Amino acid sequence: MNILALDLGTSSVRGLVLDADADPLPGALARRRVQLTVAGDGTGTLDAAGYLAGLTECLDELAAAGHLRDVGLVAVCAQWHSVLPLDRSGDPLGPVLTWLDTRATPPPGTSGPADPEGFHARTGAWWHRCYWSVRLPWLRDRTAGVTRFAGLVEYVLGHLLDDAPMSVSMASGTGLLDLSRLTWDDEAVAVAGARPGELPELAPMDWQGRLRAGYARRWPQLAGARWAAPVGDGAASNVGSGCVDPRRAAVTVGTSAAVRLVQRVPAGTPLPPLPASLWRYRVDHEHVVTGAAYSSGGNLFAWADRELRLPQGPDLDAALARIAPDGVLPTDPRLGGDRPPGLAPAGSGELRGLSFSSTGVDILAGLMTGLCRLVADDLAVLESGVDAPVEVVLGGGAVTASTWWRTAFAAALAPRPVRHRAEREIGATGAALVALGRVPDADRLAGTGRTEEDPSPGPAPGAGGSAGPDAPSTR
Repeated sequence: MNILALDLGTSSVRGLVLDADADPLPGALARRRVQLTVAGDGTGTLDAAGYLAGLTECLDELAAAGHLRDVGLVAVCAQWHSVLPLDRSGDPLGPVLTWLDTRATPPPGTSGPADPEGFHARTGAWWHRCYWSVRLPWLRDRTAGVTRFAGLVEYVLGHLLDDAPMSVSMASGTGLLDLSRLTWDDEAVAVAGARPGELPELAPMDWQGRLRAGYARRWPQLAGARWAAPVGDGAASNVGSGCVDPRRAAVTVGTSAAVRLVQRVPAGTPLPPLPASLWRYRVDHEHVVTGAAYSSGGNLFAWADRELRLPQGPDLDAALARIAPDGVLPTDPRLGGDRPPGLAPAGSGELRGLSFSSTGVDILAGLMTGLCRLVADDLAVLESGVDAPVEVVLGGGAVTASTWWRTAFAAALAPRPVRHRAEREIGATGAALVALGRVPDADRLAGTGRTEEDPSPGPAPGAGGSAGPDAPSTR
């Protein structure tokens, strides 16, 4: 049996076919770029209909090439936190708010949860613009005729499948889910002002989806395939990196970045203590993922490459190699603002120490190193919850493309062992392993046996390598 894995990212939507052990099959990949609307006021949105069209084009391409033969299972990983308002017919009443959108503000006169610490412990989230607790009332005030709300993946699968409830993994990213009981949290729902019927139905543990008849005729190879409940992209990336227990943390850098650690916590059992500065979501009904995320990642390189006239290819490698470890510019890489729980708006990035001799490569190196330092600080907090140093696995398209960035991470995270997971499609691989029920096997199937040893321990930044292009949207 082959597996079709769909990755619903921020910069692209991708479909790829894997074998029964979740190894990608050669050439069986289709990708469409996604047009993200970004503005200085904090806008970060996608067009839902255009996104669905891009996904169907990917499936058409795979089908035409014969890659969908023998597919018996479809796995999905998707960006957390997205939301769009729908009318009575299920049509969008506006664009999709992505994780990058920072415009939502609480309604005037509201005060949030009565016990913020208890709220954080139950939901893994905060009363914050990234979550539906703030986004739903903000959208309702600006949108007429709202009947219900959905995330991007529920909207897309709602068109393709007979039934598309929200998985517990995707629901955890809304900030409204009780992570132990796996039901909507009463206080979170009240704070969000959600009315009966406005929130998606939650998928049970054994949920499986099927294609609608029309799409089954369009892609007959998928007519009998079962669709697994979607997995949040960060959780899927941890599994795809082989980081599925407290001994190993994943640092993933795609369009954005995150540091995360997975623990086995079955539904209904007490949750481990949660440090005040970290979030917690669900991988599935059996596992939680705890960590910190950043709005900057591969998009730092994309911005610098677009605006700073960087050298290309080997010339950029050579320029980075000439930067002395003590010559990296101090920077704040938060060009896109803060992810929860921070509240810094978009446009909070800073460059310091510039001189007339500073170059675009110096700025790029400073931004990349600044992100490494943010990750190192949060990894120390993450380790405090497990009482032991961890091994780190680097993954995601941006660090896979950049030897220099891997070296910078190894220097910032020392003395911890740091490995690199070279496979770009770690999110899709992880989603497939979750769909197969093989999360405990991920450290063997996608872990150290498929990692490179080059980053750990490495020399300080300035050792050279390729900065690479902007990456896929695995977070």
